[in-house]
Amino acid sequence: MKTQLQIIEELNEIFTEVIDEGEVSLTLETTANDVDGWDSLNHIQIIYAVEKKYGFKFTLPEIQNLKNVGDLVNLIIEKTK
Repeated sequence: MKTQLQIIEELNEIFTEVIDEGEVSLTLETTANDVDGWDSLNHIQIIYAVEKKYGFKFTLPEIQNLKNVGDLVNLIIEKTK
C-alpha cells in the first residue's frame, strides 16, 4: 500500500499537468484556494486523472466531501486497499 507521501508526490504530477501553471507543491492541508488555476473545471479534470491513474471511480458524495488534499489522499488510500 502506498503512503500519504507517495500519493502526494503522484498528485503533484497530476496537478502540475492539469493546471499547467508551473510546478505545484501540495501538502495535506492544501485547498483549491491555495493553488493558482485550481478552478471548478480543473477540479473535474484532476478527479478524472486521479480515477484513471488509480483505476477506480469516486462517487458524487465522496467528491463533494473533499475539503483538502489530505481528504483526497485518505480517500485514495481507502479505495486502493
